[in-house]
Amino acid sequence: MSVKIKFCGLKRPEDVRASAEVGAAYAGFNFFPKSPRYVTPEEARGLGRLAPRNMTKVALVVDADDAELDAILGVAEMDMVQLHGHETPERVSEVKARYGLPVMKALGVCAPEDVAQSDLYAGVADQLLIDAKAPKGSVLPGGYGVAFDWRLIADIDWPLPWMLAGGLTAQNVAEAVRLTGATQVDLASGIESAPGVKDAGLMAQFAVALSGH
Repeated sequence: MSVKIKFCGLKRPEDVRASAEVGAAYAGFNFFPKSPRYVTPEEARGLGRLAPRNMTKVALVVDADDAELDAILGVAEMDMVQLHGHETPERVSEVKARYGLPVMKALGVCAPEDVAQSDLYAGVADQLLIDAKAPKGSVLPGGYGVAFDWRLIADIDWPLPWMLAGGLTAQNVAEAVRLTGATQVDLASGIESAPGVKDAGLMAQFAVALSGH
């Protein structure tokens, strides 16, 4: 089994090049202004053009309305939209219909009832991103480098592609994949030397840690 990697929050040309060098399948660009990984649509367009053709460019947005999405997707040349806020299943369907792009819905998990929410999106989203739930009162919906209890999803067979996120590093990703059966993984802070600053060495270490899966 080959596990696909999504490196999220890419901000610099060298981040995109390092992602390509280790064979990442997805490049995530963060359009949430409060994030240290935020990029403008114009910056993302330039960065995206450095990505190989087989790398899926993902736009991460948080509770964005149509005007915000129009401004982003009209410029940034993305292949997929990642809804990382409190978007309803209806909103997922609206975004898919309006932009004609596949939509990944992020779900924060810290208890069994959070996992059950995935049923609401399984019929409308193209992919799920199963992430650690952000701490109470958090400004950001993710990117804290915190893992959840992977046993909560160990026996689930979702009817659509899904991605594991939340506190993944080169040190723990093999165990996370073993416990959950994930075939796709996503990380931002686990490959950073500082918030928003990607480290090519950490990217390479992460890819090597997954190479046996």
